[in-house]
Amino acid sequence: MKQSRLTIAIFIALFLGIIVGWAFPTFSVKLHVLAEIFLRMVKMIIAPLLFATLVVGIAGHGDVKSLGRLGIKTIIYFEIVTTLALFIGLGFANFFKPGIGMENIASDHTGLTRIVEMASTTHHNSFGDLLLSLCPTSIFQAMAEGNLLQIVVFCIFFSIAICAVGKKAQPVVDILNSVASIMFKFTEYVMFFAPVGIFGAIAYTVGTNGIEILYNYGKIILSLYTALAVFVILVLFIACKIVRISLRGLIKAIQEPALLTFTTASSEAALPKAMAIMEKFGVPKSIVSFVMPTGYTFNLDGSTLYLAMGVIFSTQLVGHPLSFEQQLVIMFALMLTSKGVAGVPRASLIVLAGTLTSFGIPILGVAVLLGIDQILDMGRTTVNLIGNCVATVVVARWENAFDYDKMAEFIKMKNLKTNTLRKIQHNVSYQKDFSKKEEETIKI
Repeated sequence: MKQSRLTIAIFIALFLGIIVGWAFPTFSVKLHVLAEIFLRMVKMIIAPLLFATLVVGIAGHGDVKSLGRLGIKTIIYFEIVTTLALFIGLGFANFFKPGIGMENIASDHTGLTRIVEMASTTHHNSFGDLLLSLCPTSIFQAMAEGNLLQIVVFCIFFSIAICAVGKKAQPVVDILNSVASIMFKFTEYVMFFAPVGIFGAIAYTVGTNGIEILYNYGKIILSLYTALAVFVILVLFIACKIVRISLRGLIKAIQEPALLTFTTASSEAALPKAMAIMEKFGVPKSIVSFVMPTGYTFNLDGSTLYLAMGVIFSTQLVGHPLSFEQQLVIMFALMLTSKGVAGVPRASLIVLAGTLTSFGIPILGVAVLLGIDQILDMGRTTVNLIGNCVATVVVARWENAFDYDKMAEFIKMKNLKTNTLRKIQHNVSYQKDFSKKEEETIKI
């Protein structure tokens, strides 16, 4: 309920921001500070939350060797699917060119880039530069500068060391578990300010560029949702076909948590329900309890696709074309930087800002996207959920542990409940009509 109220408040703020920006453009220019405060609050969450969730996600399962085939197969599937998501995102961004036509923002209104100001880092435009920049000289410096690549690399080595130490390192894992829980609660408090930040961002954008900017926003939304639909239809549909299940049947089974995810743009509220449904769908509990939580660290299909499009949009916005090699380098960087931030709304914007800064690309696009990020977040978060549900089935089938009979029985019961509900609704409607006719007859 809290998430639903927050979503409604964000959309009200979005609408009011458009009205204020159109009616009072001079006043609206001063509202960028609201968006600046909000994004800085989000930025301060990322480093500690990313560190805690990644380390717990990798080391929390115990000895890496104990994961065996299940862990290896799961990671292989995650990396294949997220790579395809990146390629689809890059392809659609180059095809739709959502940033073309908005160059006047970059030339006339660059002041808003202060919103996502990041410390300067070494720019890397080749694989050699990227590999060199992966190694942090200090984890504290990497956190202070917001260098997500270096934080991720440190987390991986730190997690492996924890696994090697074993039980002696369990207190550290427990502490980081507590830190993650605290940061999620911290995030909840920060999100209360989201309507104010989004109001300031959209009012500033409309005030400085006119109401015509809404056309460009529509183009961005259409581009992303088309790419997400193609990813689901193409990649996830083929994955379901390979394991001989119906994608339509799976989506129908998880429609309740998927709808909750879409309306709230949050995966946290829907995750327990989705896990329970996947167990009933025929996936063993041991696989669901490993793949789903791990997926929300390593298998963010929708968010990864969005980040790929966001990078290309930002380069088009400022007239900074990228070569094919540079796009591949950025894609590799996004495979690392997109991990572990699924629980933070608007975190993708900070990941995008950090990635752009690392490659020497102006980050004006991040400020422009903030105004409509709630709409974009709803789509990408829902695809994250669907992608992780498909992943549990694929891994279970790969392990020869998927129960097709249980799936058939679940779908049958689901259809039966749906038909029964429709009959009840029909009977209630018929009864209401009959009662109205009775009342009219009595009056006559």
